[in-house]
Amino acid sequence: MLLKNGSKGEEVKQLQTLLGLGADGSFGPMTEAKVKEWQAKNGLIADGIVGDNTWSKMFGATAPTPVPTVIPSSSFKLDALKGHIPDAVIAQIPDTAAKFNITTPLRLAHFLAQCSHESGNFKTINENLNYSVDGLKRVFGKYFPGDLANSYAKQPEKIANRVYGNRMSNGDEASGDGYRFRGRGYIQLTGRANYTKFAQFIGEDVTTNPDLVASKFPLASAAFFFNSNNLWSICDKGADEATVTAVTKRVNGGTLGLVDRIKHFNEYYNLLK
Repeated sequence: MLLKNGSKGEEVKQLQTLLGLGADGSFGPMTEAKVKEWQAKNGLIADGIVGDNTWSKMFGATAPTPVPTVIPSSSFKLDALKGHIPDAVIAQIPDTAAKFNITTPLRLAHFLAQCSHESGNFKTINENLNYSVDGLKRVFGKYFPGDLANSYAKQPEKIANRVYGNRMSNGDEASGDGYRFRGRGYIQLTGRANYTKFAQFIGEDVTTNPDLVASKFPLASAAFFFNSNNLWSICDKGADEATVTAVTKRVNGGTLGLVDRIKHFNEYYNLLK
């Protein structure tokens, strides 16, 4: 096994899929850079070359599951989703799929299932920060010691500026960045750093106009999260509950709402496959 800049083939596609890149089967500078990054994070010599040692650490001792056949987004059975998810969401799928490596019905079903649960069936595109005193203490307790929650409760802008201030490249509480870059989209994009990265990818300045994430890019911003966090390689593992659980843990940090996510996945995958 030796893959390096200039290599081509199915094994390169498998490598690119694991790294969250477009799987074109051509090992170029971007793939090399991602390999170096992965090697550095995993205690290997960051030479950008995938030999037996790097390959086995990436995929295990046995050969990885073959990459599913890639199909164009125009071949998805999107009409089958009508009545199950809003038409406005369906309309966003082809462009989003093309930009963010959604190349199989399996990936699309996993993605839509998570989006559906996280957004209350595609209804919520802005983070709800209208917390009561008890809610603040339960969800953001470390930011509201003593009786401090009393002066913030039911004031979403003030709450966001406190809990997101000085985090994710946001300025301090007085800067207003916390509320400006609050969660938006079906899987809520949060923080100036993430808005900046998304803007660079999508080619539109959502840092100047953050509301675009909710109004124009609610699905694309969620796909950006999947793509940036290499979630497609987990999605590719299968259509069983264990895979939905693994995806859920990466999205949610736990298994909150797992039953609902599994229900949506089964519904969408049966329609799409």
